[in-house]
Amino acid sequence: MRKLKLHGFNNLTKSLSFCIYDICYAKTKADRDSYIAYIDEQYNATRLTEILSETCSIIGANILNIARQDYDPKGASVTILISEEPIAVKLMDSTENPELLPDSVVAHLDKSHICVHTYPESHPDDGICTFRVDIEVSTCGVISPLNALNYLIYKLESDIVTMDYRVRGFTRDINGVKYYIDHEISSIQNYVAEEIQSQYHMIDVNIFQENLFHTKMMLKEFDLNEYLFNTTAEELSETEKREVTRLLKKEIQEIYYGRNLPDL
Repeated sequence: MRKLKLHGFNNLTKSLSFCIYDICYAKTKADRDSYIAYIDEQYNATRLTEILSETCSIIGANILNIARQDYDPKGASVTILISEEPIAVKLMDSTENPELLPDSVVAHLDKSHICVHTYPESHPDDGICTFRVDIEVSTCGVISPLNALNYLIYKLESDIVTMDYRVRGFTRDINGVKYYIDHEISSIQNYVAEEIQSQYHMIDVNIFQENLFHTKMMLKEFDLNEYLFNTTAEELSETEKREVTRLLKKEIQEIYYGRNLPDL
């Protein structure tokens, strides 16, 4: 779209929300506990802060403040407040503040924010473990959260991704005419790299007149070894391989379609 001369600041809010899932099979309770501990360490608040800080760099945002928290017994959260324009160093706060949140870091932006929450969990009986990461990148002005889309999908090694993008509010030009979106978009898929698209089944549900866009992604290839924790397919009997494969595929399809499915 052509550049518009605005009456004031661009008041449109652009929000990109992810649910990203990693799924595996851990045979024993001890294995499941080890998986949860492994995930909790791999995606602790410190590493999540690094990922979100890089996200800020990619979309061209400036970090004003960071808040992060690791939880007991599991999970972590990070929130970053960001701004579009460069901020004087003396006005920026990117340091940890133990008095605010013990073992936590918080990042704040003057126009926008980025936040992440993790949810590692396991089935009590059948060995299926599912790790979910919720991410929201919300911006105002000309910076776009869509620029970080491929980085986040790649960085979190996703089996399943559900994404929602919405543009809210309006902004005015110098003649007082309201604009409810400032860029062309027909699908989130338009912003997904071809290399990533080739690896996933993808479905859209879009409400164009409301500037609401939804995309779901599920990996096409299924390699059993990629879904096993503390074991390999070669260590399983043929019967075990069939059953574990069935359980994993059922979990993947249930999450992708958003409903419980009958046993096959």
